[in-house]
Amino acid sequence: MSLKITGKSEGQLQLHLHTKQKQFAVPDVPYSIRANVSNKELNVLINTLLKDSGNSEAGKVEFDFLLNGEFVKIPLGQHLKEREISFEDTVELEYVERYPAPEPQDCLLHDDWVSAVEAKDNWILTGCYDNTLNIWTTKGKHKLTIPGHIAPVKGVTWISLDEEKGVFASASQDQTVMLWEWNVKANSVECVQVCKGHERGVDCIAANRSKTRMATGSWDTMLKVWSTDVHSDGDSQQPSTSKRQKLDPEKARTPILTLAGHRECISGVQWIDDNTLVTSSWDHTIKIWDLALSGIKSEICGHKSFFDVSYSHLNGLIIAASPDKNLRLYDPKSNQGTIVKNTYLGHTQWVQAVRWSTTNEYLFVSGAYDNHVKLWDYRSPKAPIFELIGHEDKVLACDWSNPKFILSGGSDNSVRVFKSKIAIGGQ
Repeated sequence: MSLKITGKSEGQLQLHLHTKQKQFAVPDVPYSIRANVSNKELNVLINTLLKDSGNSEAGKVEFDFLLNGEFVKIPLGQHLKEREISFEDTVELEYVERYPAPEPQDCLLHDDWVSAVEAKDNWILTGCYDNTLNIWTTKGKHKLTIPGHIAPVKGVTWISLDEEKGVFASASQDQTVMLWEWNVKANSVECVQVCKGHERGVDCIAANRSKTRMATGSWDTMLKVWSTDVHSDGDSQQPSTSKRQKLDPEKARTPILTLAGHRECISGVQWIDDNTLVTSSWDHTIKIWDLALSGIKSEICGHKSFFDVSYSHLNGLIIAASPDKNLRLYDPKSNQGTIVKNTYLGHTQWVQAVRWSTTNEYLFVSGAYDNHVKLWDYRSPKAPIFELIGHEDKVLACDWSNPKFILSGGSDNSVRVFKSKIAIGGQ
């Protein structure tokens, strides 16, 4: 059997269609089509074949197409020509269900620039340039404003959260990291530890997956690792919010480990596992650190500063953001670690923030000074799969910790909340 899509064209192709999503499988036979067939026509073809085979999903689903692991965004013949792939051989074309578009849900208005955001369960934690932290529900209700820092908050991370208590940490340009305990029912918060050791502003923070340690990067070029245990210093006395600025400096928490190696500001930090960290820096490098050896395991050298980095536990790859408007994909396990696996083009200004999906190995989000948040599939480097519109000024932070919500904070004093159905269905 062969099905033909013909017409005036530059020639014919033999096509073999296959999918990993077995519910959408079509007969395993070659199809003869014209070379310049479009994605729309390929969709019609697949849905016709599904209908002919009695599939109840026929006509309800749209598909995207992959050739050698890369999305086909232009007529198939043109795609083959650009990659110098022969028209003579049978083309192996994979098709996947098209991702549902993220839906705008909320705009959370703050009093100043929002430079940090992270969600956990039904709660959103934000950090601002007015030195405060804020807690919101994922439905857009403001719960608490938390003063304490004396300079802008540049990073936030959740440590633990249940129905009664939440623990989180904040990193600030005031050179400190604060650990906070939140009584959920009473909606009161207190600073239980002040972590001191950085000599300049702290720019980024991340907790490990077991939530026993956190790492911070600073303008002092140092990477520091701290305990997240709220009472590990043996101080049973919990300082109240009103007293936290009067804490005895000798009682401040000190780091477990300090690692030197970067030459300029550390802009991003992520845990690969409990003994391995990855950092990005303005010094044009990404470094991977071995905590057991207290040193650098490997490094990736770029041609520009790196403003942020994200590591995926699903695929083991690193995505990095730069001021040259591009995002770059690296494989830290590769012997050719300094070679860029892919470059993602689409932003028109500095790219400030990037985060992988925690449930889909192919997807990540980025935020830039062009006011845009973009959702990418790493198999599609030339264009994002969705634009998340809403910010009216620079995007400073983004987050996809809760798979159901894509969050971004910006210098328009807002957090934009997009609901993601991708998380629920996945691929």
